[in-house]
Amino acid sequence: MTTMPEFSDYIVFVDESGDHGLVSIDPSYPVFVLAFCVFEKEAYAAEVGPAVTRFKFRHFGHDQVILHEHEIRKSKGPFSFLLDAQRRPAFYDGLNTLMEDAPFTLIASVIDKNALRTRYQDARNPYHLGMSFGLERLHDHLRGLGCTTGLTHVLFERRGPKEDVEAELEFRRICDGHNTAGARLPFEIIMCDKKSNSAGLQLADLVARPVGRRIMDPAQPNRAYDILERKFRRAPDGQVQGWGLNVFP
Repeated sequence: MTTMPEFSDYIVFVDESGDHGLVSIDPSYPVFVLAFCVFEKEAYAAEVGPAVTRFKFRHFGHDQVILHEHEIRKSKGPFSFLLDAQRRPAFYDGLNTLMEDAPFTLIASVIDKNALRTRYQDARNPYHLGMSFGLERLHDHLRGLGCTTGLTHVLFERRGPKEDVEAELEFRRICDGHNTAGARLPFEIIMCDKKSNSAGLQLADLVARPVGRRIMDPAQPNRAYDILERKFRRAPDGQVQGWGLNVFP
């Protein structure tokens, strides 16, 4: 008789900003960011989903719009109304409030692609590096919360058939013990369609680029990052680097 697996009390949503290529690096955005948003399931079910739905009802009248950072930033598709200076402030104020109130812990990996290519002759795929850093810190974070048993699902957005296969293989390799601790990580990967109307994936999509922009230009005003900065996983002394934020190399 097969028994149901025990699940942990947490769920994790992951999204990226930038591309993982090292051959042709975009000089305007030479970083790759992989962001892990860690939610306690009860809080996610009770607060996050309903808050995202209410936000969509308020600004679109329905809940089938997918909050996509690129389209929002470029005022494209269903977000073309943001070209209207009269409507734009209310949308961004609401979006900022949505992110401020969302109860998640952020773990992000930022890969400086130029530095990586310069320093390492046989540089590892930035996506795989970011995944490794993120999963290791996620494991430490959950243990710190007392979550030592149960399976935790980690949801990634699909990127393409080849990329998805490579990502899943790397995920399982890391979880099978190919990590700095040499430990088996109790995680399971879920690959989700880009059109998935998942509140968690949509919030993760909004997270990654502001982190990348702050690392590239710390002096530039960045309201989105100011909100996210309070959500990073931290050391007992409050340190973020190496705990909730890993910049490599």
